Amino acid sequence: MDIGSLLVILALLVLVGLFVSRPFFDKESASVDQAERQEDHELSHLLAERDRVLNALQELDFDNDLHKIPAEDYAEQRASLLQHGAEVLRSLDAHQPEAPGATAEERLDAAIAARRLTTAPASAVPNGRKQAVAVAAPDDAVEALLADRRRVRQEKASGFCPKCGRPVQKSDRFCPKCGANML
Repeated sequence: MDIGSLLVILALLVLVGLFVSRPFFDKESASVDQAERQEDHELSHLLAERDRVLNALQELDFDNDLHKIPAEDYAEQRASLLQHGAEVLRSLDAHQPEAPGATAEERLDAAIAARRLTTAPASAVPNGRKQAVAVAAPDDAVEALLADRRRVRQEKASGFCPKCGRPVQKSDRFCPKCGANML
């Protein structure tokens, strides 16, 4: 081995040693990163708790609409959930000072109302009456296509399959039973 290759190897070892030992010399940034991670963890926990409270309120309202719980229990449980949700929102305000000026209770009610904008189909509600229930909005394109397909499938049959005799819809291109081409 000549002297040039030894110097190259020595230079590489020094660079690798500096790279590996860098975290030991940079204690200040490690403590800042740890504090940021802790803050992110607390924020994530508060957001998850907010979502849990919203879901619990939706389920409670749905159970009340179906008369599954007594009215006095509903009022007490709803009040305690609203109080807990307001505490969570206040904690979120402490972590996010740029939040709007509305009170925590008003924002919680607004979030609940926003989640109730969709209505369930009449078949999903007892007695066939439509009402606002806690159904997640179909923000997925596939769910929207499925909902359109179900709505189309509720129409009456427009004829029969020439091969098997089963009723078919106007929108069917193939028989749902035997697969015969309907066009």
